[in-house]
Order: sequence, then structure tokens, then C-alpha cells
Amino acid sequence: MSRVPGPRSPAIVQTLLYLARPEGYLADCHRRHGDVFKLTTVVFGPEVCVVRPEEIKRVFTGDPDDLRAGEANVALGPLVGSRSVLLLDGAEHLRQRRLLTPPFHGERMTAYGRVMREITERAIDGWLRAAPGREGAGRPPRAPRGARRIVLHAEMQKITLEVILRAVFGVEEGERLDELRAAMLGLLEQVAKPFSMFASLPAFQHDLLGLSPWARFDAARRCVDAVIYDEIARRRREGARREDVMSLLLDARDEDGQPMTDAELRDELMTLLAAGHETTATELSWTFDVILRNPRVLHRLRAEIDGAVDRDRLPYVDATIKEALRLHPVVPAVARRLKRDTVVAGHRVEAGTLLVPAVWLTHRQPDLYPDPDEFRPERFLGKKPDPYAFLPFGGGIRRCIGMAFALFEMRVVLSAILARVELEPEDRRPARTVLRGFTHAPRGGVPVFVREREVSRAAVRPAASAAAATQVPGV
Repeated sequence: MSRVPGPRSPAIVQTLLYLARPEGYLADCHRRHGDVFKLTTVVFGPEVCVVRPEEIKRVFTGDPDDLRAGEANVALGPLVGSRSVLLLDGAEHLRQRRLLTPPFHGERMTAYGRVMREITERAIDGWLRAAPGREGAGRPPRAPRGARRIVLHAEMQKITLEVILRAVFGVEEGERLDELRAAMLGLLEQVAKPFSMFASLPAFQHDLLGLSPWARFDAARRCVDAVIYDEIARRRREGARREDVMSLLLDARDEDGQPMTDAELRDELMTLLAAGHETTATELSWTFDVILRNPRVLHRLRAEIDGAVDRDRLPYVDATIKEALRLHPVVPAVARRLKRDTVVAGHRVEAGTLLVPAVWLTHRQPDLYPDPDEFRPERFLGKKPDPYAFLPFGGGIRRCIGMAFALFEMRVVLSAILARVELEPEDRRPARTVLRGFTHAPRGGVPVFVREREVSRAAVRPAASAAAATQVPGV
């Protein structure tokens, strides 16, 4: 039985090659070594990547005692904490997942949708108020008349952070929301840096008189922790029943009637704040990047959105979101740590190795998706994707709990923005990929010029609201 093929260069070299060209390096390895190949990095150690749906199915449906997802996610520990559902396995994981699931049921999307719409509309109002009405010193040299330059990734981060803060904590405008926002922005700034990938390694966890990257990360994390624990204590004292996610988690009880501890609540809230904010903002940025370079798709999207007043579905918007997720999955791979030796496609894989469904590569297979580099939302119209060939939210019992929330939020934000404004890319070339922590983000953040659409706002706003209120797209 053969060993898994793969590059033979030292782990540090493989790590640097991946950091420099994340998608290019994965594509090179796949082209040279086939559908099963081995990488070794300084962060994760040996990783066996699998590309084909049949092998991915074995990973997702295998015995969870032999394939440990929590242990595979240990690098996220410094951010989300050891009691996060992402880092747990076995009975502990199932307990936390059951407690976390109710706030993200489809019927709760209506309440969240009102918050999402309000925040998005307010952001658009801000863009339009700031946009110059005529040429002048304040207008960038290449900006169209009456347009303002914005960076979509930064703007999407503002929207999704506000949504997650209000949906999770239920805090309205005021000092408390400002405090939460400032603390999270400080932490996320550190998480986005290349160092964050190495934060789980003891060799990097040194203070160096407060000057090291770890020291800055730790200080920002402690600032967020202080705000979260203070909010937990305040909510427990008040005992008021509310409809936000935090209140539902405070009221949740496991099968033995036990609530979450403060430490468990902190870790799950941090998981929702960090994962639910950054990934959705990044995917929205990618979605706009591809939409704006495809006039046919943009025209069809607007036609559906503008005419959606009496409809309860937006199938083309849903298909467009899925196609953007296919082309640009923010999390390019998921992993399980093997607890015993196994065989993968005729290759022996040793215990301790990470078994990695390579999401980005799977989504680019031409037999699964003909002309895979082309943006074709029609691939998903009236079709249910193969869960082992389309996996932007992972799969199996570990599929992302917030999937419905993220898809719904993308629909609300995308519909509202396309209904009200024209966006023109500053750079005609598609965005390249850069690593932000563990995610694949568009380099430069997708700068665009924004101006109001030449349509009646009275006609557009109801369509945007109807679009947002429709059912959550399934995957």
C-alpha cells in the first residue's frame, strides 16, 4: 500500500508557499499529485487533502470517534476558547450543538431580517449622503460624476458586525453597543493579520514586554472578554426574557436541565461574533466582485429584485449566492484529525494526520462544474447541490450552525444594495486572493464607486423589503 504523494519540501517552505499563493499553491499540488495529496505546515502538521466527493463523503459520514473535528480546529482556540462548539468532540459537542441550534431555526429569520434590513439601509443612506453631487476636489480622479469611492469589504464588515452585535446581544444604539463594537473591532484587527494563523503555537505565545503580536492579540482578546463577561453578569441579574441569541442561550438547558456556564457562554458568543461577522462580510465582498464583472448576471438580479414585491422567493439571488460560494469559499478547507490509521483511496494514512476535504479544489472540478472558472448562477437554479461536492459550510454533523443565518443575511444585504445603488469596480481586474487569518479574502477589499440608481426610491424600497423577507435559501 503506497504512501500519500505530496511535496517534499520542509514544512516551513510549504507554509510560506501557501501564505504567498493560497489558491495557486493548492492548485499546483493538486495538478502534480492528484486527488489525494499530503501537505505539511508548521501550524497544522501533516494534512492529507481529498478532492473527490466520494472520499469527502467518507470523511463526513465516518465514525466521529475516529475523525475528530474539534481536535482539528485547535488552532482557533486562542480566539474562540476551549469550550467553543468548534473545538469540542463527542458528547460535549452534541450537547453544545443542541443548545446553540434553536436561535438559528428558519422561523427566527423574520425577526433577524428586520435588523438586517435596517442596518443595511442605514449604511446605504450614509454612502449616498457622502457621495459628491458634482465633480470637485473631494471626488477621486477616476470616479464617475456624483459617485463616491468605498471599499466593499470594509463596508460589509461594518454591516455584518452591526447585525451580529444586535442579533446576538440585542443591544440597541447607545454606549453598550459602542463598547461592544470598539472591543470587537480591536480584536478583529489582530485576527486579520498573518500572525493569527500561528497564535496556537507555543513558540509564538510570548509577551516580549507587550510588544509582540501575541501581546497585542491577547490584550485585544481580554478587552472583548471583559465586555462579554460583564454583559453575561448583567443579563443574569436582570433575568429579563428577550428575543436575542444571548438571551436564548442564557435560558437554554441541556438534557440534564443544566444551563451553560459563563465560560461556555463566552466561548460560544465569541464564536458567533468572530465567525458570523468576518466570514459573511468576506463572502459578500467576493459576491459583489464577481457580480459587477458579469453584466448579464447583474441585469437579471436587478430584474428579479425590482419585481419582487408580490413574490415570496428570489431564486436567482439564491443561485447567485451559491455560485459565489462555489467560486470563492471563504473557508477553503475543513478538517478531521485521525485517531487511528486508515486507508484513503488506496493510500495508508497514519493516526494523528489531518484528513482535509479541500473545499476550494472540489468546487473547481470540471466534471462536477463544467467550465468551473466561469460564474454561472444557473448551475443552482432548481437544483439541490450534492452535499459532498458543494460544501462552503462544511458537512455532516459538523456543518455550520449559522448557515441559514449567513445565507439569509447575504440575501438581505445583496438585495437592498443592488436595488438602491450603482456600483462600479475601481479595478477592472478580478480581485486576487489574500489570507486574512484562516480565510481567503479579496486582496484590496474590492474598491468601488457608488452612486444612487436612476430609479424611484419609492418603487425600490418595497421590493428590497419583500426580497429580504422571503424564505431562507436551502443548501
